[in-house]
Amino acid sequence: MDFTQRMLARLTLRSQLTDMPGERFEQLIHHLLSLVHPDFVAVRTHGNLGDMGADGLLLWQRELWACYSPQTENMSKVKAKFRSDLDKALGKRSDTFDTFRFAINDLRGVHPELSMLMSEAQEKLRPRRVLPYGWHHLWADVLKLDQVAAEDLLGCELPVQAKTYGIGLTDLEALLAQLCQQRHTAEPLAAIPDVNKYKLEWNRLMGDVRGALIQGIKHSHLVQDYYAGLAVPDEADQVAQGFRVYYDQARGRTDDQEKLWSALQEYILGNANPSLSSMYCAWIVIAYFFQRRDVFDVPPDGWVPDMTGRSST
Repeated sequence: MDFTQRMLARLTLRSQLTDMPGERFEQLIHHLLSLVHPDFVAVRTHGNLGDMGADGLLLWQRELWACYSPQTENMSKVKAKFRSDLDKALGKRSDTFDTFRFAINDLRGVHPELSMLMSEAQEKLRPRRVLPYGWHHLWADVLKLDQVAAEDLLGCELPVQAKTYGIGLTDLEALLAQLCQQRHTAEPLAAIPDVNKYKLEWNRLMGDVRGALIQGIKHSHLVQDYYAGLAVPDEADQVAQGFRVYYDQARGRTDDQEKLWSALQEYILGNANPSLSSMYCAWIVIAYFFQRRDVFDVPPDGWVPDMTGRSST
């Protein structure tokens, strides 16, 4: 997949995972692993046998898979399922696996109580291994797919060619109006220090995120034109306040810049499956507030990156 396809696939997958129920998540994992691993066996339940403690198997690697959807706050059910799966696996499949691997449908990471169960399970299974399979593992496997397989998994087209030249103000108006509706009522914006040209480097914005931001900057003047044409002179400041509040909340949960970028896209687009044009529009809106200095940090005075990638002042 090229740059545009990767970004659209990533945004689509995160949108789908946000509210994905447990059964649908298990189907997604079965589908993905079947595409990536020729030895994957999807295990179904059967009568009184159930699934014998396995949602799936990797035969060559002797991995037993279980799937969890712990986005619910009812951790007691998740913990009970984890223990039940492990006990069944040890009782009915003890000689058939070296690794107990569990897939987690939670973009935020592992719940603290579940992490404790992982540690307990590792001690119980030693010398076998306990391995999680979260968002980053899942995405790494998606990146192994070709375009046809990725479209099959996600259930949507991933256009081959980027068409940023086709974006105009009318494409942005619906998103900007939506931001107006969800803006926060808060104190007036505090003064933000002037940004220098090294803001990208200071925030370690690299790879696809950097590419998306640069694409957005090319058209961010459209957002400026939109706000300039409104009868409400402080509308951009009011929306920016909401954007900054949300960004600060997201940054309180993670300092990973890719996760922050995804969170900002989701703030703009919601949980609906994105289109190519809506994804580009989200990049443009983020780039506008980036240039306004409302999101991501401003380098300290005098900071410049050195030629080896380390910083200097």
